[in-house]
Amino acid sequence: MQYSKVGISKTDDSSKEKILVRPCKIYEIGLERFIRRCTKELNLDMNDSVEFNLNDRGLLHKWKDVFKVERTYSQCLGITKRIYQCHGYTHKPKQRLVYFILEEENKRTYKCLPDFHFLVIILCQYDTGGTLVKVDVRYDQMSFFLHCLGMMSLHTWFVGNVLTPIACVWMRVFTLIGFINPFTFLLQISLVMWLLYQCVLG
Repeated sequence: MQYSKVGISKTDDSSKEKILVRPCKIYEIGLERFIRRCTKELNLDMNDSVEFNLNDRGLLHKWKDVFKVERTYSQCLGITKRIYQCHGYTHKPKQRLVYFILEEENKRTYKCLPDFHFLVIILCQYDTGGTLVKVDVRYDQMSFFLHCLGMMSLHTWFVGNVLTPIACVWMRVFTLIGFINPFTFLLQISLVMWLLYQCVLG
């Protein structure tokens, strides 16, 4: 376990109008240990309550519920170990906001399910007393579950080698009509959906 020598000073009035970018070396197993390391890194406190927004898919108000939910759905998704790493953060003292870009390594329960790495953005807000009161977690939900199902490589290949060339051809045709606006875009989408519907019926 490594600790950085640089932290946030909550009493530094001269920095309140600045945006600070600070290095840190956080390597922890499990969400609870990671969150507690972050608060230690930032010289913040935690109490029992928090507003924890899980990617707009869930809103929790107790730290014990946050950690229990993380452990439960990890087991449901076949994840035995989650290793969290963070190498730096951005701090806005005036707004009392801290942004982390988190690297998450997921070890799987079964060999048929591949391990995977994932990136997450975590926004933390603290009150005037230095207590962490709000956490907002943001990540690509679809990519996460594709990783969990072991289908991310197939999805990446399909998007890059099939959908992207088709989209580029469509873009060239679309620009030739000379009327590029939301109405013509929706009209073309509707036309494509109608043609696909006719092909299925017919």
